[in-house]
Amino acid sequence: MWEGVPDLDDPDYARLAWGRFRRILGWMALLALGCAVGALVVLYLWLGTLYLHMAIATFLGMFGTVLLGGALMGLVFLSSGTGHDEHVDGINQAYDPGREDEASS
Repeated sequence: MWEGVPDLDDPDYARLAWGRFRRILGWMALLALGCAVGALVVLYLWLGTLYLHMAIATFLGMFGTVLLGGALMGLVFLSSGTGHDEHVDGINQAYDPGREDEASS
């Protein structure tokens, strides 16, 4: 593929990269849990007793939003760290008229 850029086709590097992604996701799950519980505490202090469905919806909404954001950011790190971004940039270079000027200079 690209010189000096690790590739997910290498099983050892793929194991390392996906392990790093799972570790990031694990920490984000803990952060999401803390944010969801914090949101429930703030709502309880602000409004008093919450309806069960409101508490469940708030918890799931906060937990899911933070976890989804962490998963997407982890995939950005995975893509950048494994050379996928450079590979796609190389493919698109032929179709981007503005890149011809940059490549010649």
